[in-house]
Amino acid sequence: MELAALFITDSREPPETIAAAGDLLRRAYAAREQCDQWLARHARHWELERLALVDRNILRLAVHEMVSGKTPAKVVITEALRLAQEFSTAESPRFVNGILDAVYKEMQAATKTEAEGG
Repeated sequence: MELAALFITDSREPPETIAAAGDLLRRAYAAREQCDQWLARHARHWELERLALVDRNILRLAVHEMVSGKTPAKVVITEALRLAQEFSTAESPRFVNGILDAVYKEMQAATKTEAEGG
């Protein structure tokens, strides 16, 4: 977490962007166990501890942001794919997309069930 915070504060982004990124980082880090539960259900055949650290943390950030509901899921997924493309391997965007799409579908199904009263 310390390295990520340092990376954020060393960026050339406006102060409000740095503050928002730091806040997101802290909230996602605090919710990582909940995020990992979502990821474990959809990262079939993968133990979370064995995922590349960059991919795991991109996924955690994205799941946290999707669960919070503050940003549309499609925007979150698009941004996660950009992060994976920039900071991880050539295969990572496809992997990240598959996991996040499955999480999104589960969230939609849960919302639909709640709306139907079940």
